[in-house]
Amino acid sequence: MSLKLIETHRSFDGEQCKYTHYSEVLQCEMTFSIYLPSNKDMKEIPLIWWLSGLTCTDDNFSQKSGFQRLAEKYRVAVMIPDTSPRGEHVADDDGWDLGQGAGFYLNATQDPWAKHYNMYTYIVDELTTIASTLVPNFSGEESIMGHSMGGHGALVIGMKNAARFKAISAFSPILSPSRVPWGIKAFSTYLGGDKASWRDWDASELVKEAEIPPILITQGTQDDFYPKQLDETYFLQNVQENNRDVNYKKMEGYDHSYFFITTFLEEHFAFHMEYLR
Repeated sequence: MSLKLIETHRSFDGEQCKYTHYSEVLQCEMTFSIYLPSNKDMKEIPLIWWLSGLTCTDDNFSQKSGFQRLAEKYRVAVMIPDTSPRGEHVADDDGWDLGQGAGFYLNATQDPWAKHYNMYTYIVDELTTIASTLVPNFSGEESIMGHSMGGHGALVIGMKNAARFKAISAFSPILSPSRVPWGIKAFSTYLGGDKASWRDWDASELVKEAEIPPILITQGTQDDFYPKQLDETYFLQNVQENNRDVNYKKMEGYDHSYFFITTFLEEHFAFHMEYLR
């Protein structure tokens, strides 16, 4: 394994670390960040995954949210992948909402994207193996959360792996990507024109399937992308019809920024810890 530690910062008695490695799944060099809480009493440590949104890297959440205080408080490790494959040889697009920085946490099937854009398998398999070696005294318990495109990713990955992830939460997620401009652009490019194949990557469709983990969603009413890109109607209709354990909360006056995320982040951490311990 070509894993290399490139940064480490002391934070709330834990360590905020940044690694680089060559991904066999994505066929390129990748970076990720992970927070490891202090653990002098050698308790078992669970793991929360954070998936970021369009244009982001692993730095956005680690540097803007202040989550380290909560991770240390609850003694939980936090894994933060990048949002897409990277490199000059990796397919890209001139638009900010497609290509590098916009991997949508799926496995692409269309050329030239299929060679590199396999973020789902990268996270669920390859990066999971790495994470298990980095978390000291890992309990084996995991949950997943994210923002915007990363909220979409957290819901899809969490529901497709319901036996693995104890809980799912999301800030401002793309709930029905098959029905909104961001998702339609990404899915038609990465997956092709057969919309039946899109259902495997759409939270509004997956929520109708087998039993899923408990879900918390927080959405700001002053979000510039709401409701056009982040419409909840179809998702919540399917939640109600299938009697799913989903708490969808709209917060008056909040936007799409990290000011919004940091305001409600402790509520999300507390939600996850209900199911991790």
